[in-house]
Amino acid sequence: MENLFEKQGVQNIINRLNNLNTSSERHWGTMDSAQMLAHCNVAYEMVYEPEKHPAAKGFKKFIMKLIIKPIVTGTKPYKNNSRTAPAFVISDKKEFDKEKTRLVDYLNKTQELGADYFDGKDSNSFGELTKTEWNNMFSRHIEHHFKQFGV
Repeated sequence: MENLFEKQGVQNIINRLNNLNTSSERHWGTMDSAQMLAHCNVAYEMVYEPEKHPAAKGFKKFIMKLIIKPIVTGTKPYKNNSRTAPAFVISDKKEFDKEKTRLVDYLNKTQELGADYFDGKDSNSFGELTKTEWNNMFSRHIEHHFKQFGV
């Protein structure tokens, strides 16, 4: 798993991202490569554009923290064809280059802000996360979808 708070970790992801294109074939799921990039961007939108995705509250947040958080922030790889949260469902057509640029920008911003910025920062869905949990969530999600498209 890459450390996305370090320049080399982000560069490794960008290098792999550069192997993805509009004709990259998925090994599972229904999204095309542009939709997958838009899907990956949602995790960063929740941090940098929280107005797009209202935070979970009350019982929903309790359940998310109790059941989903350990799955999302742990170290075990995600299963293929796992169910995704409604905010992450991308069914409309997306522009590949735009979504790729957005993802690179988010990756660079995350690395520039660094681990200390994220340590103890609240997540939209899970409450306060450690820097390790943030990195696991970001890195594993991208890794999962890069494997989906063989990059």
